[in-house]
Amino acid sequence: MRFFSRAIGFPAASLGGLIGLLVLVSPMGGWAAGRTVVDDAGRKVEIPAVVDHVFAAGPPAGVLVYVVAPEKLMGWPYLRSEEARAYLAPRYADLPVIGRLAGRGSTASSEMVARLHPDMILDAGSIDPTYVSLAERVQTQTGIPYLLIDGRIADTPAMLRKAGDLLGVPERGNTLAGYAEGVLAEVTGRIASHAGEKRPSVYYARSADGLETGTKGSSNAELIDYLGAVNVAIEGDKGGMGRVSMEQVLRWDPDMIIVDSPVFFAEIAKLPLWRDLRAVREHRVYQAPPFPFGWIDAPPGVNRLIGVRWLAARFYPSLFPEDLSGIVREFYQLFYGVGLSDKALDGLLGAR
Repeated sequence: MRFFSRAIGFPAASLGGLIGLLVLVSPMGGWAAGRTVVDDAGRKVEIPAVVDHVFAAGPPAGVLVYVVAPEKLMGWPYLRSEEARAYLAPRYADLPVIGRLAGRGSTASSEMVARLHPDMILDAGSIDPTYVSLAERVQTQTGIPYLLIDGRIADTPAMLRKAGDLLGVPERGNTLAGYAEGVLAEVTGRIASHAGEKRPSVYYARSADGLETGTKGSSNAELIDYLGAVNVAIEGDKGGMGRVSMEQVLRWDPDMIIVDSPVFFAEIAKLPLWRDLRAVREHRVYQAPPFPFGWIDAPPGVNRLIGVRWLAARFYPSLFPEDLSGIVREFYQLFYGVGLSDKALDGLLGAR
């Protein structure tokens, strides 16, 4: 069952030159021969003059291509649930699952990707040496251009502009980037103007038992750091994601708990050890909306932009007293191409 009231059309594709940090070179004196761009890892990559078919290397890239130029997305990197697909435009919700190259749990090989004949492989997120090495190897093996875009939340406007230019829809990229700039500037501006506001300590409970988390500096918990709150998970591998013990959580005793699992959210107040936590006793446990993509991570892509606004209101309710209904509707129309019904909106915001 589809939950949106009507699909909102994405702008049609149009060719445009690269702007921002992408460097344009016109080989052989003309666009027909293709163009050379510099990705965010500093790699010079030759791409076709026209890009119509894109393989998204991982989930963040899948979201990025969907919001910028969905008609060019060849398929999803991983299976989306029926509930998640209900919040996507029907034409793209049921695209095939074609696997992922990057990140944990890779399911695609260079040979498989080559058989699909994409014009480009695009990844968004980390540009550390591991991802650079993967891009170089796959590009060498397949002959398909493989580009990396930095996916940090502060760089969301630049990411959208770069994707728009790479995919030949610069107007769409600029529109989304302008919206992102407005959101980030408003939220960070309000927080900065109230420097004395208490910064809550926060635990991000991932997984069905709540004991998986993102440590300080990880992409999965990046929004906590970005909004000036204190991520209590400072132990373990810096910038990573992993398991913690119940004893650690009890020792941290955070002001607030953000949950990503509906199952755990429904059970946390009933669990004896979790009930001892101050956040549970004082009813400061919140489930991050998950559809069609997570608002905190899952994946850590441009989908987190709406999470910035939602999480800021949880952390600093006096600074962000507005009703989020209109803000959420606007975001889903602009980014996901759907107009939310009242039922769909309640599914995202109700009882949270």
